[in-house]
Amino acid sequence: MKTLKDVSCGETVKVTKLTGEGPVKRRIMDMGITKGVDIFVRKVAPLGDPIEVMVRGYELSLRKADAEMISVE
Repeated sequence: MKTLKDVSCGETVKVTKLTGEGPVKRRIMDMGITKGVDIFVRKVAPLGDPIEVMVRGYELSLRKADAEMISVE
C-alpha cells in the first residue's frame, strides 16, 4: 500500500483511503483531503518533512506523519 509519503516530487496521485482517527483524521479532512481527490506533490523537504502539495487549487504543507495516513494510487 502506497502512502503520500512515498510519492516523488512532480507526481499527481489519487487518494484511496484515510487511515488514522479522531482529531488527526478530522484535520486532514478539513484541509480538503478526502477519498477520490487528486493531490499534486510540489516539493519535499530534504529530510522529508514537510511535504508541500496542491489540493483543489490550494497549496498545503503536510507533516510526514500526516502524509503516512493518506493512502494513494
